[in-house]
Amino acid sequence: MPPDGTPDPAEPQPPMAVDAGPDAEAAPDLTAAAVDVVPPEIVAQSLGQYLRAWLARARGGDAGVLPVAVALVLVTVVFTLVSPNHVFLSPSNLVNLFDQSAVFIVLAMGEGFVLLLGEIDLSIGYVAGIGAIVAAQLVQPSPNLPWWIAIAAALVVCGLIGLIHGLIITRLGIPAFIVTLAGYLIWFGVMIVMIGPAGGVSITSSILPNQQALFGIVNAYIDPVVAWIGLGLIVVLLGGSLWLRDANRRRSGLVAPPVGLTLAKIVAIAVAGAAVVAITSLNRGRNIPIIGMPWVVPVVLVVLAIGTVFLERTAFGRHMYAVGGNSEAARRAGINVPRVRTVAFILCSATAGLAGVIYLSQIGGITTNIAGGSLVLYAVAATVIGGTSLFGGRGRAIHGLLGGLVIGAIYNGLYLLGLPIQYQLIITGLVLLAAVSIDSLSRKGAGAGRSARA
Repeated sequence: MPPDGTPDPAEPQPPMAVDAGPDAEAAPDLTAAAVDVVPPEIVAQSLGQYLRAWLARARGGDAGVLPVAVALVLVTVVFTLVSPNHVFLSPSNLVNLFDQSAVFIVLAMGEGFVLLLGEIDLSIGYVAGIGAIVAAQLVQPSPNLPWWIAIAAALVVCGLIGLIHGLIITRLGIPAFIVTLAGYLIWFGVMIVMIGPAGGVSITSSILPNQQALFGIVNAYIDPVVAWIGLGLIVVLLGGSLWLRDANRRRSGLVAPPVGLTLAKIVAIAVAGAAVVAITSLNRGRNIPIIGMPWVVPVVLVVLAIGTVFLERTAFGRHMYAVGGNSEAARRAGINVPRVRTVAFILCSATAGLAGVIYLSQIGGITTNIAGGSLVLYAVAATVIGGTSLFGGRGRAIHGLLGGLVIGAIYNGLYLLGLPIQYQLIITGLVLLAAVSIDSLSRKGAGAGRSARA
């Protein structure tokens, strides 16, 4: 604060206390002004109030997952209508779509960690390739290590790559764009060296159990009975934890979502899970029965759950949002900004390593033909299309899931139509441009609204 006692405009100011007067017990104001910053679940007392608050927040520029949900529905409807025999919505194609989208989804969730800070990582396509090579080489006849050690080693190696990026960016002050662009080239070269003259590493052996395990991430299936039992346990455990957490907060007089919203979340989880299990339980084979959920589905959902809990239920996750929203204010609040940025790049690269393992399972091996450049572009596109802001401070793990599904749906639908790759690139680019435009316009609209109310 300056010597004359006037507030420093650079310092974050606490909210001004307002005398509520005799109407303090009245229902909360759910206009855009009331929910411009405060989440709807905090200001709402019922499900109806939550929906009104959410609509007000959307009109203020934060539409959440609504745009990507609409985009996913539109893509589905269009490709269902134009695909031969409406095969797009067939059970076999829906499962194939998720298999094809899994790499995009996991890469997008990894990229989301750095985009949340307003940074970018251009190297994750080839970092994923490094992870795939490490895992593939460790399950070869020599050394033939357990598959889970191979996956863990891939994640550790890729995490160390992220640590290198983060330290260079934070300690030397070099922009992330330059550091990860250099990494894009460096790790592609390292990939070529690691693979050697053989040109590739395969994991399709039928006599090596550890190779079968890695190959089975995408190409092996969970028995439908086991899948239904697992879904029941997930709904009971997750739904029960949501209900108990919110109920405890209400009893303690703390802020909690409306009861109707908690019930709606539990029902949505149960319905979505039942739809996935039901579709994957159908026979999708022609000559040979193919029944069951691919293992990659729970793998992706576990990554989603971990990312969601980390970002939204931990202090460090809140620090990431703070740094992405205003790094200087976060620094003044006592947050170690360089550490947060470094950890974000570690998480991004480690998640990319898991995406590389999934890619390895899809292809049955890894070669230098991996399209690392395309993968990073699709990852960034999926994250932004899903709702994560390029400007930092706004994003969730589920945005990577939804955006990855949009990218995968475009890829899958155009493949069914027999259209070449150039049309996939054009359409994906247009969707990305639309998503960034919506994000930019919503921020301008929200800023203009706040200025007008001020």
